Parts: sequence; structure tokens; C-alpha cells
Amino acid sequence: MDILYRIVIDPFVQMVATPDFLIQVLWEGFVAGVLYALIALGFVLIFKASGVFNFAQGIMVVFAALSLVGFVEVGVPAPIAFVLCLGVMLVLAVGVERLVLRPLVNQPDIILFMATIGLTFFLIGLGELIFGGEPKTMVTEELFLPTGSSVWEPAGLGPDGAPGFILFQHLDVAAAAIALALVAALGFFFSKTRIGRALRAVADDHQAALSVGISLNQIWVIVWFAAGVVALFTGIMWGARSDVSFALEIIAFKALPVLILGGFTSIPGAIVGGLIIGIGEKLGEIYWGPLVGGGIESWLAYMIALVFLLFRPQGLFGERIIERI
Repeated sequence: MDILYRIVIDPFVQMVATPDFLIQVLWEGFVAGVLYALIALGFVLIFKASGVFNFAQGIMVVFAALSLVGFVEVGVPAPIAFVLCLGVMLVLAVGVERLVLRPLVNQPDIILFMATIGLTFFLIGLGELIFGGEPKTMVTEELFLPTGSSVWEPAGLGPDGAPGFILFQHLDVAAAAIALALVAALGFFFSKTRIGRALRAVADDHQAALSVGISLNQIWVIVWFAAGVVALFTGIMWGARSDVSFALEIIAFKALPVLILGGFTSIPGAIVGGLIIGIGEKLGEIYWGPLVGGGIESWLAYMIALVFLLFRPQGLFGERIIERI
């Protein structure tokens, strides 16, 4: 009974006893969830255009962030370096379309997936050749991102009715605001514009899209460039919270359980899935982690995704595909 109490009841008792700490945990989970959603958005854009999971999105995050820091290290002002990185992402998008996607039109999805794996290792090798393998510091202040923190002391939310104490890192506030704005802008662009409708047509049937005059090549360049822009913002935000290194690729693959929860083709699903994973990880690590020695944050997202795969494999917002034989 003692074990059952510690698992089922005690965590909620702790939440009620220290509501200010609960709000702090929820806030940190919210920030992480928004950034997870931003990562997932890059995967969603590629999947909507080609129907293939882009294995290279994680290394694109790393490559974009390293490019930005690399430009600044050679003396380029940070705002100009940011614009140059957008150019790098455009060149990458054109190169992928010309050298990878165009020769593989109408090939099975597994062929395109394997091509993105090859692209991953190419970018890893190119990144190590150009930038080396040492972690680098994100140029946070040069990009005019805020630093420091603010404290909120709400009355009555501390233990025994004392004033509460909640810390907000200014960088986290900026990261959440920028990520939400980018997700909203891209969501509007790809759901309400002519390009967005063309993208959905390409995702449904390549040949049908070509037959009505939609340029498959242009759509792929646009969507890969958009994914590159997302990768750049993701690399900046995550790199500002830690070092810029190839370890960021591991963080990027947290988008996989986010996609499973939200659906591989849904932009709103990426947002909701990211928030579920981000908040769920923080709550699990803080309140249930001590019961298993900690480390829940590294695997809880994948356990949640496994449960969704068993009961709703298309995700919360994914489309159920019915094939009649």
C-alpha cells in the first residue's frame, strides 16, 4: 500500500502543497513543449510534401546553428550572419531537390527515406569538416535575445499560504514567443495560401499534382527551405539554452513522439503533441522520477508515444486512412 500511495497519491499531494513550484514546473514544461513543437514542425512540412519522414531534419538543426556561429566567428555581424544562414538553407533546399528528390520522383517511400538518411551522414561529415566537432556557444546577445531572469511572487501560492516564488528566464519567454509566432505564421501560410493547397495536392498524389500544372520541383524547394528556416530558429533557441553541438541532433529526435501524438501531417497536432510531451516530461521527472531513481525525462516521451501507437496510431489530429480491397 505504501508503494501505491507514493505512486498514485503522494505526487498530487506535493502539487497541492507547493502550487508555486507546480507552476514553475508547468512553465518549464510549456517552454520545452513549444520548442519540441517547433522541431516537429520541420518534420511535418517535409512529410506533408513528400509523405516521407525526413531523417535529416535533426542534423539540419545542428548544421544551421553551426553555420550561424561559424559566420560570426569569422567576423560577420550576427544579423547579417542570420541572413546568410537563410541563404545556406536555400542552397541546401535547392541541392536536395536537384540531386536527391528529382531523380527519385515516384520511387517507393522507403527509397526517399533512405535518401534522407544518406543526407544526414553527408551533413554530419560536412559539418565536422567545416566547423570541427567541439561544442560552440550560441551568439545569444549578438542576436539581441534577452538574458537574465525575473521573479514573480504570487501571494498565497507558497507552502502553508506563504508568498510563492516563480522564476522566469527571459530567454525562455522569448523562445516561447518566437516559436509560437513562427508556428502560427507557417501554419497560416501552408493552410490558407495557394502554395499550401499545392503542397497538399503534391502530398496526396505526385502524378495528379503534375497533371494539373503544379511544379513538383518548386514545391519541394519551398517546403525544404521552410523546414530549413524552422531548423535555423530551432538551432538558435536550443543552442542558446545549451551549447551548439552535434548532440542537438538527439534533442531533435524528441520530435518523433510529438509527431506520433499529434499526427505526421498536422501542424496543430505538432503544437498539441509538443505541449503534451514537454509538460508530461517535466511533471514525470519532478514528481515521479525519484521513485525510479530519476532519468524519466529521457524515456517518458517514447513510452507515451508507444501507448498512442497501440490505441490511436494516426495520432490525435492525423487522418485515418481506409483502403478498400
